[in-house]
Amino acid sequence: MRTFECDYTEGVHPKLLDALTRTNLEQMSGYGFDPYTASAAEKIRAACGAFDAAVSLLVGGTQTNMIALDLLLAPYEGVLSPKTGHINVHEAGAIESTGHKVIALDEHDGVLDLDALEAYLKTFYADATHEHMVRPGAVYLTHPTEYGTLYTKAQIERVRALCDAYEMKLYVDGARLGYALGCEQNELTLPDLAALCDAFSIGGTKLGALCGEALVFPKDAPKRLLSQVKRHGGLLAKGRILGVQFDALFTDGLYEAIGREAIRHAKRIREILLEKGYPLAWDSPTNQQFILLSDAEAEKLSKYVGFDLWGRADAGHWIARFTASWSTTDAAVDELERALPEAATL
Repeated sequence: MRTFECDYTEGVHPKLLDALTRTNLEQMSGYGFDPYTASAAEKIRAACGAFDAAVSLLVGGTQTNMIALDLLLAPYEGVLSPKTGHINVHEAGAIESTGHKVIALDEHDGVLDLDALEAYLKTFYADATHEHMVRPGAVYLTHPTEYGTLYTKAQIERVRALCDAYEMKLYVDGARLGYALGCEQNELTLPDLAALCDAFSIGGTKLGALCGEALVFPKDAPKRLLSQVKRHGGLLAKGRILGVQFDALFTDGLYEAIGREAIRHAKRIREILLEKGYPLAWDSPTNQQFILLSDAEAEKLSKYVGFDLWGRADAGHWIARFTASWSTTDAAVDELERALPEAATL
């Protein structure tokens, strides 16, 4: 049965696999001290227009978020996040394990409510006892959001202004960044992120890499970054595995091309879902499409196609996610169209 559960059900993009195979028997130093990691870092700096940026290749997304925020925050600080933010919902308390509180704020379809952010900051500092409270030291966002939605450039600029006004850092989790960059509605470029963020990540795992994320500090690199990464469990001994993959991803525009192709498939999946009568839970322009299903409908539909039950919409309905990825093909979407029953028949 065909599945559209998530964007990492298959192993590795063929071009990355080819690069790994071609370089497999080359002898290289470990821990990222290899020519491919150096080349990947230079290509990422060039793509971001941040030629002095510190670029670190890490093993996975959770380690990347944990390390980035622990390095950006003082010991007495916490991080502001949308309630639906990945660090607040799906990382098993990784941020809290470093001693930093995640402070959850209101959001709309995954996008942080910026009025709520500003109100929180004003209220916090108006409290005469705020020195006894966890100080907000950073804002955490994902682009795209957990719900496949996008921030506008103006929204990120407003967050940046609030961070400057209240002496906070801005970190953007880009685990699915390639799917934003490949989307025509997207307003944020890599140079924009480099200009507006204190740190951001460029996801590899969900964009066809066997594993790995790139963590970018565009301006001020933390001291002893490699030591900090290793201390937090994010350093891969065979760093070449990450270097070879990111070097390939940032050659000839492959990273954004992968995102564009997945978006093309996601648009068609969306059309099929609507044509067959499945209501969208919200409007997502990226590679994740979300529909509403009753309990009975979800159980029956699972016999035809694989998908992810994202969470409860209410007591009697699920939010179901269909995801296009770097590995989705026209044939797979054709098969979905044939296999998917009309909503009215469930």
